[in-house]
Amino acid sequence: MVSAARPSRADYFKVMADTLPKDALVVTCPGNATYLWAVMRHAPENFYFEDAMGLALPLAIGLAVAQPERKVVVVEGDGGLLMHMGVLATLGAVAPKNLTVLIVQNGVHAASGGQALTNAGLDLADLARAAGTPRAANVATADALGAAVLGALAEDGPHVLVLATEPDLETVTPPISLDPVATKQRFMAAIGAPRYVPAMFGGGRLVSGWPPASSPSPG
Repeated sequence: MVSAARPSRADYFKVMADTLPKDALVVTCPGNATYLWAVMRHAPENFYFEDAMGLALPLAIGLAVAQPERKVVVVEGDGGLLMHMGVLATLGAVAPKNLTVLIVQNGVHAASGGQALTNAGLDLADLARAAGTPRAANVATADALGAAVLGALAEDGPHVLVLATEPDLETVTPPISLDPVATKQRFMAAIGAPRYVPAMFGGGRLVSGWPPASSPSPG
């Protein structure tokens, strides 16, 4: 049962916005996690998920491995995590040192209307530890999150922080159009990722120097 005394997602996100380094790569799960983070700190280094529940953490693990010199932070929901719990075993096995995982535990599927989880009382930090990530803890206040994030950034991870949170079912309006293609291209440019050009029957290739820093005006 989610207590009304818990902080809101916005309370935690304010701490994140004040604490995370400007060059941190931040992956957010669908719904208000993405919308609210875009309101508070929109940046090219943000990867916003839309309509892909449970896939924020898998992507963030790969991103942390591919960008070992960057701090990577992912915000995943408890409902999304329960859809793909096997990712905790992958996290424990791969163990990216530069990854911090924030799990919003509000006890509901907030992105799809507030349906109650089948088992809202699971200790997700305990599950993460059992799956091979010893640096996992439950967080109950925004102040505690600030200290925990600073600690996670200062030492090797991965770290899992489970945030006890009130459900926020009223949809936040994002400040930008969350077009998936635009998000991908903006993020690829921010991390300097080469473009992959697919080809029929295999044989695709990576093209460096893309996306271009600027494009000529049409005319």
